[in-house]
Order: sequence, then C-alpha cells, then structure tokens
Amino acid sequence: IDFDLILENVKDLNVLAGEGISQIEHTPGGARLRQPEPLPLTLYQNGIVMFNGPFRPYEDPSTQQCLQDIMDGYFPSELQMRYPDGI
Repeated sequence: IDFDLILENVKDLNVLAGEGISQIEHTPGGARLRQPEPLPLTLYQNGIVMFNGPFRPYEDPSTQQCLQDIMDGYFPSELQMRYPDGI
C-alpha cells in the first residue's frame, strides 16, 4: 500500500469534492451557506476506518478495493450507493 499516493490522491479528491467551497442552501426564510459534509477516513498501520464505522483490515478484499480506487485517483466505488449523484 502506497500511503504517500493515497494521501496525495485524497487531497486531490477533496478539491474535486468541493473542499473549502460553500454551497447555497435554500431555507424557508431565505438561504444560507453550507460546507460539504466531510467523509472521515482514518488510516492505521493494519487497516482503515471510514465514516466512524467498523475497523477494516487491509487484508479484507473490500478494503483493498477501496484503497485501490483511491490510489487510481477515483472516489471509492463503494460510495456510489451512498452518493448516487456523486460526492
């Protein structure tokens, strides 16, 4: 696992997802600026935790696919169900 590549690509993906850019959210009385919801990802020596969910060891095939997607420069494909319109 190339941690440097993962960190570099996560930074790039954060920019694509709108990090630091506010969006207009319409409310009943007008509108307000809203920041995109962060997607927490914690890397450990032997696995990851995403969305404050369960620990996922690197040996798990779904974890390997998630990290491979990131190393390839893509958002993890497992997020498509959660974000059908994109991040």
